[in-house]
Amino acid sequence: MHKILTRSLVSSLVFLFTLTVSAVAKDVKAAFVYIGPTGDHGWTYQHDVGRKAVEAAGYKTTYVEGVPESADAERVLRQLANSGHDIIFTTSFGYMNPTNKVAKEFPNVKFEHATGYKREHPNVSSYAARFYEGRAILGTIAGSMTKSNVIGYVASFPIPEVIRGINAFYLAASKVNPDIQIKIIWAYTWYDPGKEADAAKTLINQGADIIVQHTDTFAPCQVAQEMGVKAFGQASDQSRFCPDSQLTAIIDDWDSYYVQRAKAVEDGTWTSEDAWWGLDKGMVKMAPYTNMDANTAAEAEVIQQKLTTGEMHSFEGPIYNQAGELMVAEGEVADDGMLAGMMWYVKGIEGTIPK
Repeated sequence: MHKILTRSLVSSLVFLFTLTVSAVAKDVKAAFVYIGPTGDHGWTYQHDVGRKAVEAAGYKTTYVEGVPESADAERVLRQLANSGHDIIFTTSFGYMNPTNKVAKEFPNVKFEHATGYKREHPNVSSYAARFYEGRAILGTIAGSMTKSNVIGYVASFPIPEVIRGINAFYLAASKVNPDIQIKIIWAYTWYDPGKEADAAKTLINQGADIIVQHTDTFAPCQVAQEMGVKAFGQASDQSRFCPDSQLTAIIDDWDSYYVQRAKAVEDGTWTSEDAWWGLDKGMVKMAPYTNMDANTAAEAEVIQQKLTTGEMHSFEGPIYNQAGELMVAEGEVADDGMLAGMMWYVKGIEGTIPK
């Protein structure tokens, strides 16, 4: 997953710790570092739901919101490590290097980094959800429902997680509808309701009748509601903000992972690992299928079930890149190494990936 916020938020939020302790607290103290506010009703909101699950399990928790992916992250991490926390979860892609740097200074503190790939020290783990599985479901729905054959995609940053999602979406959509076209606007932000809304409006004005997003707020879905087109929620069920537009949403469910890792610290079984969970383990869930006909909803359910059981994979060959090179042979699926480093578009997507 994440992310970048403005300096103005830093000054007011970056060193504001909110400490909540359960009634019967255990010895482990867990801290969470967030890129956005807990009220974004998206990425950070869902991580904070996971934090509350840790607290409900009897552990002390602290969180810091509005932390940019910069030297500020290092300062926050050092302060948390110096404050007696046993495990620190850093929940944005851009925290990867700060996490590893500070972890070296505090070998007795456990660090867990979301959506990254570096584990440079034995006290660092990484974890992520296979969101691309959900993107394949979204693509199937969009390919079936679009009337204009134009899908608008509000993207955050050109990193493998986002590129992977775009590709998974397009591959699924184009199987259902070979005439489909994706128009992508890069917002270069994870959390900026205004920019996200403007991007969605531009895409709708360019003919998109379905909006997809890989940013953190409900603004694109809300714009879709106002302008009479369909959309998918992001990270959480956002139907309350766009009840007539949301078709479904990929829900990030971090609860069980966070509780499991806190317990591992408590009982001494914590080890450095790279976790990448999906529909099968419930880290990826889907909001109810709404605002669509029964046949489309039934097909989405079938795809979800097949992805969950492993009968189907989001990246099944043959898959070609934009240059026409065979990337995944027929009868094979993309391995985790290819998925983790995916920085190329599949054949059929127009435009280039920004540098």
